[in-house]
Amino acid sequence: MMTRTVLLLYCLLSLSAQAQPLPQEAQQTPPQAAIATAHPLATQAGKDILLYGGNAFDAAVAITAVLAVVEPYSSGLGGGGFWLIHDQKKNKTTMIDGREMAPGQAHRDMYLDDRGEYIANSSVNGPLAAGIPGTVAAMAHLAKNYGVLPLKQVLQTAIQIAEAGFPVTEHYRKMVGFRLEVLQQYEASAKIFLHNNEVPELGYLIVQKDLAQTLKRIAEKGGNEFYQGLTAFKMVNSVQASQGIWQMADLKNYTIKEREPIQFQYRDMTITSVPPPSSGGIALATILQILQNFDLKSLNDSQQTHLIVEAMRRAYRDRAEFLGDSDFVDVPVKRLSHPWYADGLRESIRLDKAFPSADLPDISSPKKAIATTSSTQQTEGQDTTHFSVLDTQGNRVSATMSINYPFGSGFTANGTGVLLNDEMDDFSARPGTPNVYGLVGAEANAVAPGKRPLSSMSPTFVSTQDSIALLGTPGGSRIITMVLLGILELEKGGTVTDWVTRPRFHHQYLPDKIFYEANALSEDTQAELQLMGHQLQQQDSAYGNMQAISWNKETGVVQAASDPRVEGQSLVFDVPELTSKIMPELTPEIAPEIAPEPEQTE
Repeated sequence: MMTRTVLLLYCLLSLSAQAQPLPQEAQQTPPQAAIATAHPLATQAGKDILLYGGNAFDAAVAITAVLAVVEPYSSGLGGGGFWLIHDQKKNKTTMIDGREMAPGQAHRDMYLDDRGEYIANSSVNGPLAAGIPGTVAAMAHLAKNYGVLPLKQVLQTAIQIAEAGFPVTEHYRKMVGFRLEVLQQYEASAKIFLHNNEVPELGYLIVQKDLAQTLKRIAEKGGNEFYQGLTAFKMVNSVQASQGIWQMADLKNYTIKEREPIQFQYRDMTITSVPPPSSGGIALATILQILQNFDLKSLNDSQQTHLIVEAMRRAYRDRAEFLGDSDFVDVPVKRLSHPWYADGLRESIRLDKAFPSADLPDISSPKKAIATTSSTQQTEGQDTTHFSVLDTQGNRVSATMSINYPFGSGFTANGTGVLLNDEMDDFSARPGTPNVYGLVGAEANAVAPGKRPLSSMSPTFVSTQDSIALLGTPGGSRIITMVLLGILELEKGGTVTDWVTRPRFHHQYLPDKIFYEANALSEDTQAELQLMGHQLQQQDSAYGNMQAISWNKETGVVQAASDPRVEGQSLVFDVPELTSKIMPELTPEIAPEIAPEPEQTE
């Protein structure tokens, strides 16, 4: 039960809550540029764009496109994401919302059987699991409104890699192995991503000729080609032929949105993160503002972990109850992100005892969620992708993109090379029923036509009087807590390498367990947490893939780091004021501007 104080705060804050004014950042520029991405080819592509006279936004488009080619298990043209950007010249910070949208024929109970029970994997595998992609629209929006180079030039590297192929790595083999059976079900996917219908050997080249042609059409015609041209026509025909529900109107009606970020104070830090349809900014605000009144430095490891977990627990409960697409539901953003609200939540936290999730205020069908979540299949938290970019003008981008589960829906639209997402699983198929990451939700995140599913992606900026930090990570439901731990490491004075290497633990309300990496909790800490009433579950392997950048404005030092758990690359480098390098122009085959309507299937 909530305390009387918490109930009072709910009432007061639901009426009105005004955030305190935040300090303006100094108008300075870094002496070097920095890039951190999940793949060396993407990092190099971003660097080349900056050296050819592009800015951070041009580099972001190039990186997004290259990652779409070389990380098909994490992101792609068939997916979406959030690009948190800061335009230094305009002193403007905004979020580019390229999240997927539910098709027009989607409906609340589309993944339930006649008895109202969830149909296993119906929102995970195949074209029915795919939302309308936003990545291409986001790239075109960034290039047109913030970049300085033509889209045709910025996409060249991605096109060349798609045509020539990239070599299979151990990480690629692991991700393919995880989704092998689904990829084998779809001929177009198997031909591209497998070798002889099996996991490719190390060094095998993944060549994507159809994707190269799709990128060429986009480079020549712009983003509208993907949504109204030949590519759209091919995707819709392919989806409908495999019992999907996409229509040409769904693609034509897709819209990019710029949204005001969530911004709040934590001690001497200004945290800027993403708003709904991401849960990241609100959850981070809740957790950090709960922790703000605790002197963590004075506590031992078990006490610190306990308090952090209790803050996580409450933030994820609110995520399940209140959060969804704010264009469709009334999300109480000001209330949930206000420090007074965190004060109320803090009152129920004891320093010596875990607070069972079942004793927090109920969400829809909580008991069923507790019973079923523990058996939910989860990945190791390295699907989805993130990159960070800082240019010498002071522009910056922190972006997280996804197709959801590894290799998304497993379905590639014939003749396009576009692997479709399975982001429809991020909706609440039924209130209280967990998705593939074990997350539960309520009516706020129910399926509806044109609605964007709730996300955990949390690209973030952290500013102090003398420093700027950019960070984010993949990892499904664990994204928020990984970013949180990175921020806490930053607060302790850790280097950018410390942020990305820090051992991780996680709690998400349901299931009521602390998940942790092998080296995250000592044996003594584990024992003390169990005495407090916490349940623990060690992960079989490491998770996450954080990409981070720091700029100390006082010393001028710029640093970047890629998570050593996977295969990313970070670079800090000089950018000459003038360069004579010219990227060669492409001569893509030109597709029709507008394609005919596809045949409608039953």
